[in-house]
Amino acid sequence: MTAHHAIEITLTRSATPCELRHARSVVSLGANTDRTRLMALQRVKTPGRALRVLRHRLDALLPIAVLTTHYPDRQGCVLLNVALSRAAHTAVRQAAAARGQQPRDFLRKTVTAAVTQHQEERVRHLTHQLEGLLPHHSPDELLLCAASTLLKHSRLPSSETSFTPS
Repeated sequence: MTAHHAIEITLTRSATPCELRHARSVVSLGANTDRTRLMALQRVKTPGRALRVLRHRLDALLPIAVLTTHYPDRQGCVLLNVALSRAAHTAVRQAAAARGQQPRDFLRKTVTAAVTQHQEERVRHLTHQLEGLLPHHSPDELLLCAASTLLKHSRLPSSETSFTPS
């Protein structure tokens, strides 16, 4: 079965209007306001194939850093497509061989560990910031303020975001 796969394209710099025009003559693209991130739909059987097809079609037209599937698969994974330099590819192969792994598995584990570590650091930072506020504010005050702030920044219609502490 052939399906449509949403692919996010992250660029190394803003695409010029001319680059976007050329790329759009090959693939339908949507761009964010600063033209550093693009979206495309690719009709192929698998997400991995969608990444490879788009890389092949757009690599010479745009300064592509990373292609990613926009939606996680059934295992909750997002696929990445990164073009490595020859030196980087060699380093990955050597590091993977030293650990008895395939390069793909080595990269997957390394990137997953880095993302997990980054998320944990963000949680530690936020926790530290909150703990710094506790000597000056009660937990109730912090909770009400956080809820109010989050509701102000939500994307709900304004009639649904009113919050009045009791």
